[in-house]
Amino acid sequence: MLCDIERKVLRVIANYSAGRRRTPTIDELCVKTGRNRGGIMMVLEVLAKEKYIDWQRSQPDHLVVLEAWERKGPGK
Repeated sequence: MLCDIERKVLRVIANYSAGRRRTPTIDELCVKTGRNRGGIMMVLEVLAKEKYIDWQRSQPDHLVVLEAWERKGPGK
């Protein structure tokens, strides 16, 4: 299960992509979430590890949404 900030960043990325036909940059995510660059990078690492996005720290502004909604946990 995702925590609140991870869920928020995933929704921002998905909504931004749908509206603008591109994913937001790290700086744009910082502005939209009120988090600093390091915090956003940590959130993106979690989302990538959980296979919600395809992202690598070596190319921070290149990400691909694999799944735009949080998965249902067991028993839900």
